[in-house]
Amino acid sequence: MTSSAHVQRALGPSGRNMQLKGRIGFSNLPDQLVNKQVKRGFDFNILCVGETGIGKSTLMETLFKTPFDDVPVSHKQPEVSLTQHSYELHEGNVDLRLTLVSTTGFGDQICRESSHSAIVNYIEKQFELYLQEELKIKRNLVDFRDTRVHACIYFISPTGHTLKSLDLICMKELDSRVNIIPVIAKADTVSRPDLLHFKKQLMQELGSNGIKIYTFPTSEEPVGELNSKMNDLLPFGVVGSREEVISGGQRIRARQYPWGLVEVENETHCESAKLREMLIRTNMEDLREITHTVHYQMYRGNRMTGMGFTDVSADNKPVSLQETYQQKRNEHLKEMHAREEHMRAMFVQKVKEKEADLKAAEQKLIDDQDRTREQHADQKKALEKEKLNLEDEISQFNKRKAQVQAQRAQTELLANNAAITKSGHHGKK
Repeated sequence: MTSSAHVQRALGPSGRNMQLKGRIGFSNLPDQLVNKQVKRGFDFNILCVGETGIGKSTLMETLFKTPFDDVPVSHKQPEVSLTQHSYELHEGNVDLRLTLVSTTGFGDQICRESSHSAIVNYIEKQFELYLQEELKIKRNLVDFRDTRVHACIYFISPTGHTLKSLDLICMKELDSRVNIIPVIAKADTVSRPDLLHFKKQLMQELGSNGIKIYTFPTSEEPVGELNSKMNDLLPFGVVGSREEVISGGQRIRARQYPWGLVEVENETHCESAKLREMLIRTNMEDLREITHTVHYQMYRGNRMTGMGFTDVSADNKPVSLQETYQQKRNEHLKEMHAREEHMRAMFVQKVKEKEADLKAAEQKLIDDQDRTREQHADQKKALEKEKLNLEDEISQFNKRKAQVQAQRAQTELLANNAAITKSGHHGKK
């Protein structure tokens, strides 16, 4: 392979220009990038959103031709949750770290207003994990396991009429966060004309509600023409199967019915093969790129703006990260100083309130002490008065006692004298 390159090199403001002709070698740069990336492997993460039993796990096994972990769930889940399984797939010399995330209990609740919350939270959590790694001082994005959702396969029930309100609300919440690829599940349950009419009806309804789905890029060669044709077939009518049957001497994946056989790889029976072609073989890297450059950047921009970072100042001048950091640091220090002053004022106020309470308690004790002292003085006066009264009563009692005793002694003396006189008269006789 021959190539030529024309290079102009300027040596300073007054230097001379040199033109170099011939092959330099930077045309090998794509090969170097490919070799490095092949050694590292690739991350690809798919989110399957749909009602319980609609065939999410079966379709994934059909697309990747690999049996995956699948635990059956009932329709009695109290809330929507997500299950995540990661796998290491190998094809040729390419390693693919595949993560399959599936909704559990979606559409099974009576109140479905918040059915999308768990899905949105999961998607944003993966963005946040990547952002935290990106903001580290010692970051390692090369070896970091990227768990951001690259594609959301949204399973639509084959009702043949219109989208459910649950689907409209959920897709409206997701379209700015993830690449939505709607598919009509169990497409073998409706006739071909009804399926085409249902597709048209769905696309009109999505457009009228402002829901943006992922469209395959048409500006890139050599897949632009193929992607343009595939965009006209959206949403794909898919059929999945875990069963393998013998047909025409070959073992194929199919669904066996009493009326016939539905071959999941046959493009005249369903569009599962077209979905695999667009999702994996043709546009996997575009899905990864759109996730990083559009959805993640939108989340990152909102988070950085929320933290106070900006690219331009109020007068539309560029702002460096250092200036923003210094500004946020000053704002933080100012806020901390204000909080410190507020805490100091609150502390002083609390101390004053406590001092006032203590003074009030002290004054109450003093008043109680004075009141008790007065009560004691009054009681003492009353007791002294009562004592004087008792002493007077004792003195009067003693006087009366002395009088009585004196009268008794006198009476006894008179009686004795009378007895003596009487006894004298009897002796003379």
